[in-house]
Amino acid sequence: MLQVCLNGSRGPGEPAAVPAVPEALAESAAAAVAAGAEDVHVHPRTPCGNDTLSPRVLAETLNAIRAVVDVPVGVTTGAWAEPDPVRRLARVRAWTVLPDHASVNWHEPGAEALAAALLDRGVAVEAGLWSGTDGPARFLRSSLAPRVLRVLAEVTDPSPARAEDTARALLATLARSPHARPVLLHGEGGSAWPVLRLARRLGLDTRIGLEDTLLLPDGTPAATNAQLVSAALAEPGRPGASAPATVSA
Repeated sequence: MLQVCLNGSRGPGEPAAVPAVPEALAESAAAAVAAGAEDVHVHPRTPCGNDTLSPRVLAETLNAIRAVVDVPVGVTTGAWAEPDPVRRLARVRAWTVLPDHASVNWHEPGAEALAAALLDRGVAVEAGLWSGTDGPARFLRSSLAPRVLRVLAEVTDPSPARAEDTARALLATLARSPHARPVLLHGEGGSAWPVLRLARRLGLDTRIGLEDTLLLPDGTPAATNAQLVSAALAEPGRPGASAPATVSA
């Protein structure tokens, strides 16, 4: 499975035209799905361009995207959108339109309670496990580990030279868990393309989009999410071709 990550927390100063408002996000999602993306990850934004967990903004964003695509649509619950764990939990409980899934970063305060609240509401959880944090270790001890939709294994080291080693170390840590869950492996910045290639060789789900990188594999700027998706599908080693898309995690 190839997921497209439409925007992340990138601001208007970025060189690429990163979509932010619901209409632009919907247009970008439709083009990315037409190019081959099978899942959408989005950061709903306030009119000022800030990430938000606002029920109103979330509903507008989800409704706009779902009107033009027929694939699962997920959102972030990152602490940067609402730093206070109590308020973040209250926001999620107030959602009137629910995403298909939501990412929960396990190293952030209140992650367990937030994941439990999402599961109680019928929202699938992507367990965001970042390299260089205690998130993977905390997840391995979690009673919620068997219930997540997938593990979102994120290589945060931006160095292309270290990306594959960091990714393999993260996967080795996750393999200690007795709970086999699908793994979506991806990187960001300079690690985005090396980690995507590794994920494809291993047969793991992966993702690409303007949240993770503004560059195509050859280093030239990407104009759209659809362009990144097309480039990802042209990379060698189609996911699932030679290995199972799950890791004990």
